Amino acid sequence: MKSVIFDLDGTLVDTADDLGDSVSAALTELGFPTHTTEEYISFVGNGTLMLVKRSLPENLRDDEELLNKAHELFCDYYSKHYLDKSKVYDGIPEVVEALKSAGLKLYVMTNKPQQFAAAIVEQCFPSGTFELVGGTGQGFPRKPDPSYENHIIELSGVDKSEVIHIGDSSTDIETAHNAGIKCIACTWGFRSRESLIAAGGDFIVDNPKDILQILGSPFGRAVSKAD
Repeated sequence: MKSVIFDLDGTLVDTADDLGDSVSAALTELGFPTHTTEEYISFVGNGTLMLVKRSLPENLRDDEELLNKAHELFCDYYSKHYLDKSKVYDGIPEVVEALKSAGLKLYVMTNKPQQFAAAIVEQCFPSGTFELVGGTGQGFPRKPDPSYENHIIELSGVDKSEVIHIGDSSTDIETAHNAGIKCIACTWGFRSRESLIAAGGDFIVDNPKDILQILGSPFGRAVSKAD
């Protein structure tokens, strides 16, 4: 492998609490009931607008004006609190450093709005770690559409057989497969091992260090979900 495309939320950084708190703040402002962190996690995966939509009372989710207002309130709160509780997963810094030191090109592609994605990566990882941090609002459709993935692969200048996607959801698996590359699915994120297997993850990992094994030399023996 020569290039690695990482998802952000649930893969590199545990952002669940700050996302949940921000949605709760918006719902409270509008006079609606809030949800548990676990419920918010189940709503994550298709961008913040969809997160907010799924959090609204079911009978009001098609009210576009209300949805936009709720999302505006969410963004305002999140812009001030996006790193109150969020933290990089244990083991991720060491894995990212190992890949970077070995000369691999690293990228981030997420359905999180660009301004939040860039700010979180900037504050959680050393400058220059990633060649590009790609969030929504850059002119590409959201995952699982493969357009942004294909754009990043083109930028990396390598063959698709030399690129792998790492994420924590069926959306990541589908995005990778739509782009014609394989996906390492991680179980420490927002989805269960069973759901990742069902979605067709090429490799399933329970610990960040397992990523190095999958990528093989110079990191170690390549392993598959069959192991």
